[in-house]
Amino acid sequence: TKAEESIEQAVLTDNTRTRVWQLKIPFINASICEVSKMSAADEEKREKERKELEATEKVEMDKLKINPPIELIQSRFTLTCSQVTDSEKEAAKATLMTAIKDHQMAPFYKYLCDEYKWQVDGSLLSKMEKDNSEKLKVLDAAIKDAEENFGETEIREANLNKAEHLCIIGDKEQAEKQFRITFEKTVSVGQKLDIVLNLIRLGMFYSDSDLTVRNLDKADSLMEEGGDWDRRNRLKVYRAVHATSMRDFKQATNLFLDTVSTFTSYEMMDYKRFVELTVILSIFSLSRNELKEKVVKGPEIQEMLHQSPVVKQFLEAITSCDYVSFFKALVEIEALMTQDHLLAKHRHHYIREMRILAYSQLLESYRSVTIESMAKSFGVSTDFIDSEVARFVAAGRLNCKIDKVGGIIETNRPDSKNAQYRASITQGDLLLNRIQKLSQVINI
Repeated sequence: TKAEESIEQAVLTDNTRTRVWQLKIPFINASICEVSKMSAADEEKREKERKELEATEKVEMDKLKINPPIELIQSRFTLTCSQVTDSEKEAAKATLMTAIKDHQMAPFYKYLCDEYKWQVDGSLLSKMEKDNSEKLKVLDAAIKDAEENFGETEIREANLNKAEHLCIIGDKEQAEKQFRITFEKTVSVGQKLDIVLNLIRLGMFYSDSDLTVRNLDKADSLMEEGGDWDRRNRLKVYRAVHATSMRDFKQATNLFLDTVSTFTSYEMMDYKRFVELTVILSIFSLSRNELKEKVVKGPEIQEMLHQSPVVKQFLEAITSCDYVSFFKALVEIEALMTQDHLLAKHRHHYIREMRILAYSQLLESYRSVTIESMAKSFGVSTDFIDSEVARFVAAGRLNCKIDKVGGIIETNRPDSKNAQYRASITQGDLLLNRIQKLSQVINI
């Protein structure tokens, strides 16, 4: 019947399909194995390329760290710091001498001997100068060969190698000159930025503010022409470090916070010190709400603060209004700043402003508070609080008045509109006086 024929046909069809798939399976398995082999080969190739890239980046970073070696700034500062022990000074000198010998830094050695009145080791200096002279002959020969036989790229690389060598050995004037020659032979904006960043580090290494500022401005203009993400972030850190040295803590704070999650400037400092600087300056520059939002809630900062218990306690004390702990931590922060080459010259200003911040933060919560209660909040004597508050009130830094008889401090909140009005009148009077003096000169 038709039904039986249909069933028989279906059975035959299924058997045929099964046989076909049986024949296909070995080919499919072979194809899968081939694809797996190709995938494994591609993965191995990608892993090899990744390792080569990491090795190249490490070489470049190692070159940045010694070009020039920025960490030696701290060692030089330690030699002149009155708050460190003799053994620490000897360790700092040993660090400097190790770097000098490792990198044949003859010009830098002479610079240090002049600055710190060291006795010159004649044999060591002669050996290093001889090695430097031979190296420079090789580099000059490479430049000449590139100019005669190769193109602009090779000429630029040869000049850059000489500039980096002069920078590493500490010959500031010649390094600066050679970097400028290399800059003129450079076309790429990225490579020009690398040279300018190198000059910024050179200026910082020798505390040459003019060289640093000129090249920071030049780097900004080059960034407008087109700078990549990494160089842009490194420039932010460089500018933040310079702003810190100039006591522009507000600008430094903003720049440091912008680069917390993208920090790559290990040639300037390690990440631990970077976070410590960020927190210390943020406490100075930011309001309490901004501090909680940008610093306390920042995962990168909190993760690193476990390695800096003093800075962590300092931050937690001011944000939680624990003023006793804040004053204790402030003492340790001052000790930390005293031994830091970037912060030492600002420590008195910073500590004074932190005390004013803590007093203001407490007084904002009350219309009046007893001197005894305020002293207890800070864990100090009533005489200390009385003299401190009186000094800052007289300087116009605290908006309050002291009732010595009643033992009370009364706050008087400033009227911002009246303050602006008085400032406008004062500045207007000064402007009118200048205009009158100018008109007299013009009439004469």
